Amino acid sequence: MLRNFHQTHKMATLAVSGHFAARILTKHGAMGLVYIPSAQYSSEVKPNLAAYKRGTGGRSSFNGIVATVFGCTGFVGRYVCNKLGKIGSQMILPYRCDFYDAQRLKVCGDLGQVLFSPFDLRDEESIAKAVRYSNVVINLIGRDYETKNFKYKDVHVDGARRLARICREMGVERFIHLSYLNAEENPKPLVLSKPSMYKISKFQGECAVREEFPTATIIRASDIYGSEDRFLRCFASSWRHHAQLFPLYKNGMATIKQPVFVSDVAQGIVNAARDPDTRCMTYQAVGPKRYLLADLADWFHGLMRKDKELWGYRRYDMKYDPVFPLKIALVNLISPAYPFGNLHWEAIEKEATTDKFESNIPTLEDLGVNLTNMEDQVPWELKPFRAYQYYMDKVGEFAKPEPPTPQPF
Repeated sequence: MLRNFHQTHKMATLAVSGHFAARILTKHGAMGLVYIPSAQYSSEVKPNLAAYKRGTGGRSSFNGIVATVFGCTGFVGRYVCNKLGKIGSQMILPYRCDFYDAQRLKVCGDLGQVLFSPFDLRDEESIAKAVRYSNVVINLIGRDYETKNFKYKDVHVDGARRLARICREMGVERFIHLSYLNAEENPKPLVLSKPSMYKISKFQGECAVREEFPTATIIRASDIYGSEDRFLRCFASSWRHHAQLFPLYKNGMATIKQPVFVSDVAQGIVNAARDPDTRCMTYQAVGPKRYLLADLADWFHGLMRKDKELWGYRRYDMKYDPVFPLKIALVNLISPAYPFGNLHWEAIEKEATTDKFESNIPTLEDLGVNLTNMEDQVPWELKPFRAYQYYMDKVGEFAKPEPPTPQPF
């Protein structure tokens, strides 16, 4: 059989100007000369040796991913950097703050794997420098409140468009953009007198990214909780309370939340960066269960030992409180650049918004993430905010509050 193969084809190869020249005898008896390019001998093909995988797959190896993480010093960014470094990714971390605020991320990767680059969101040259050698770019830049230097449109729309356009021009393969679950073009105002610019700018930012980088991966996240978040900490902040009283939109009975753990969001972003099939996709970053906001508020205060019996906690409808708007105005007047306790109207509007889950859009579970239940994580997150923290209680002296009842989808 092997002899018949050689008699049929009679192939001979010659090295001609860096190519293989193959003379093939067809079944009709005609001779043909075919040039086959060879990467070993061609001077035209220059493989990128820096992108080759090396090592066994841990923090001291290299998996071929060179990722630029914008917003690396933020809440979600720190988790993303740690998980990228854990699987052997090289990271380029742009920063606009003091270098020593970003320096702590150096230990996320092995020696030489974490590089820093100063940048400004309005400086295209610094952005191009940060993404020039990357094959994955992750945009985690966001703004919960406006300042005199950066409005919502500057960050969520213009900034996202600029990043996506420069990444496309520099030949970046993957672009991942973190957005907001309830982003809408025309949202209905709940607490505000006009539609939320936070929601509108997040929606426009998604559209801008799609226009500039059509194959981008967009992840829409609900309220994200974890260490140093702006969700649980609002319920624990004294600025959000009136002594033991806690105001909520419609007493929390008209809002359903589906919070997600920050580590799950970070793992979904990393999995999306490793999977080429996530191009052009949109994912929902939501938790496994939905809860009534009133039940969540009661449970959070119970975990902090601030219930009705011990602490005198009581929630009520904020529309019956004329002092609460004055308090928000005073907080924003005292500290316009950083509202104390994250107390501002856009945050209250976001808190009052029901998470809109769409069953036809994939979630983090489709990215291979095992979602964390709030019942397993939140007690640990709220432990530093407990009342009577230095009281040596006996076992069982403080009753363990029952978790809230999940709401149907």
